[in-house]
Amino acid sequence: MNHVQVTHKPSNTSEPDSLDSLQLSDSAESIWVDVIHKMESVYADLVLNQEELEQKNAALEEAQQFISSVLSSMTDVLIACDNAGAILKTNAALEHLTGFSAASLLGRPLYSLFDDKSQTIVRDLVNTSLLESVTDCELNVRCADKSIRPLALNCSCRYDADQKPVGIVLIGRPVGELRRAYEQLKRTQQQLVHSEKMASLGRLVAGVAHELNNPISFVFGNMHALKRYSDRISTYLTEVQEHLDPEISAKLRDELHIDRILSDIGPLVEGTLEGAERVSDIVQDLKRYSGGQREATELIDLTAQINKATDWVMRASRVKPEIHYHLPDALSVETRKGQLHQILVNLVQNAMDALEKTPHPELFVACETSKDSLTIEIRDTGPGIKDSDLPHIFEPFFTNKPVGQGTGLGLYISYGLAQDLGGSLSAYNHHSGGACFSLSIPLLSKDTLET
Repeated sequence: MNHVQVTHKPSNTSEPDSLDSLQLSDSAESIWVDVIHKMESVYADLVLNQEELEQKNAALEEAQQFISSVLSSMTDVLIACDNAGAILKTNAALEHLTGFSAASLLGRPLYSLFDDKSQTIVRDLVNTSLLESVTDCELNVRCADKSIRPLALNCSCRYDADQKPVGIVLIGRPVGELRRAYEQLKRTQQQLVHSEKMASLGRLVAGVAHELNNPISFVFGNMHALKRYSDRISTYLTEVQEHLDPEISAKLRDELHIDRILSDIGPLVEGTLEGAERVSDIVQDLKRYSGGQREATELIDLTAQINKATDWVMRASRVKPEIHYHLPDALSVETRKGQLHQILVNLVQNAMDALEKTPHPELFVACETSKDSLTIEIRDTGPGIKDSDLPHIFEPFFTNKPVGQGTGLGLYISYGLAQDLGGSLSAYNHHSGGACFSLSIPLLSKDTLET
């Protein structure tokens, strides 16, 4: 029996399996490398983003601290509300004023901060402020201790990034502070008025001295003449009594000019009284002019007052213009005489200053009346007022005069006094040249004047 020998060769299938395994291992390693690279890139981005986020958080925190410090430093009250009027934000000034804490105020209706009388106004205020700003609204705040504090408020709308109204912001200040500031301003203005009066009086000293000197000299001259006359009359009467001879009496009467003396005594006495009355009038005018107390109204002759104010300035002025008066013979007006006098003096003095370098100076003074007011116009033929200066002519301390020759207060104070009289003061350039100042004051009715 023949046997067949079969020889088995080892299989070669294990070689390709090893290659596949090796290729798979390389691919996995490449994938892991890519994943690690991507993770490193993501991590780097995260680190970078974290740094940027920390910077932005720091900037945001700094901005919040800045806003917080500004709010806490404000002396004015601040309240921010939503569209419904609920309080969203307040500042330390409101807490200090009302005594309520910030936490207790948040979310409260705005109107609940105010007294009953102001609550209706506040409700309307919220709706109005969403449409337009509201200024100088005075309301009463109810504090934690039940006291009431008046508050002057300004309200405006608050907008989001899309410019849509999202609420209102209120800024307020206690009225007491405003009143104190107003009183201080008023006292300062009174001091300025007094200073201008003193400056005006200084300019008019020469005129006043001349004005007083004339009647006083007149009085003294008359008194000396009266003394001489009295001596002669005494001598005559003594002789007449001792010698009754008509011839001697007639001769002596002629020698002593008794007839002329007797005819002259009456006018001398009248002139003396007139001079004394003039001195008394000047003293009374000075008292009224320089007095600091508020002047009562009185019925005056406006024409005489205008003439008197013009004379005052003219006596002290180096300029002697030709004056053209267009005034009624007499005009009764109920007003404050001292204040009107000061306005007129300042306006005439201003005209005199403008005429200093004018070859042929002229001054026009006119007065016109209407049904309920009168207008006094004082015009000069000087260079006029620059167009750029006209809007500022009544501002305090504004002057176009050389340094040391003007305070810049005369026209400013005159403007205020005109308003105090219930009138107005304006300035413009006349079409024929020169500046013109127009003072308008109310004129009482005829029935009131007669009463």
